[in-house]
Amino acid sequence: MATKKNTKENFKGMGQDELEKKLVLLREEVRAIRFKSEGARSKNVKELGNLKRQIARVLTEINKKS
Repeated sequence: MATKKNTKENFKGMGQDELEKKLVLLREEVRAIRFKSEGARSKNVKELGNLKRQIARVLTEINKKS
């Protein structure tokens, strides 16, 4: 539980440019996981879901600051 709280606080402290860079990195990770998992089973099944949640948090913070 502590990591989720820290993640939210970190996003709130970031500026607009930092959030947009983080969003690009997270989307790139999602794309890489999808291509990697196409041929084999993923060892961490929840990884993709966690990345999508982080993307949603970043987008929420970007919309709040806009």
